[in-house]
Amino acid sequence: MTQKVDHTRIKAMREGGQVLAQIRDSLVDWVEPGMSFSQIEAKATELIKKAGMKPSFSTVPGYHWTTCVMKNDELCHGIPKKNRKIKPSDLVTVDLGLINQGYHLDTTVSFQVEPKTPQIQEFLAVGRKALKKAINKVKAGASVYQVSQAMERVLTRHGLGVVYQLTGHGVGEELHMDPVIPCVATPDSKRDILSEGQTIAVEVMYTQGEPHLELAEDGWTYKTVDGSLSAMFEETVLVTKKGYEILTKSF
Repeated sequence: MTQKVDHTRIKAMREGGQVLAQIRDSLVDWVEPGMSFSQIEAKATELIKKAGMKPSFSTVPGYHWTTCVMKNDELCHGIPKKNRKIKPSDLVTVDLGLINQGYHLDTTVSFQVEPKTPQIQEFLAVGRKALKKAINKVKAGASVYQVSQAMERVLTRHGLGVVYQLTGHGVGEELHMDPVIPCVATPDSKRDILSEGQTIAVEVMYTQGEPHLELAEDGWTYKTVDGSLSAMFEETVLVTKKGYEILTKSF
């Protein structure tokens, strides 16, 4: 479907994306063993407000935090609790978003704190590769199916579990919008055609073991049923006529 390109929205999202990318990358450099999840939350909130922007996630009904923080077998939506601590060699996932001039940006990164191990570094490298392959399929006229298929192929080729219970999504005027962008290529998604000027959150969510997730007792955190490691990488992406622009790209 052809739609008029909103250059005002794109400009605001481009500015917000650059800020969010810088905050995300600074958190990765800053986080270390011994820190609590709530410290990461406080730092992210401080940096977003210092930039003159607003947290996005706290606009979700019932969710009152700026970030979602997880580790090891926890994949997403983790409440940044004070009593949760990061231990040496933990695989940490931080999901965060902000609002600039009324428009939402969303990004996620998984990383290992020191001391790092070759096995986990390889696990994370595959996720980054899958995200890159998926984003490379983004352009006006492409289908969501093509994007999902690209990430799924990388993950399955490496024997990893592909999360099917959660998805990526459109983003902009709201945090979660159409289209749904699964990690698993589904026939229905062949009908979802990307258009120039559209902004989407492409998310790669995967596990070392079985991809099945369960909801923790806190009612928010999704974790692997078999206790295997999980990770997530997400970028907010602008669909262009001939390709894409990663709005939350590291610089």
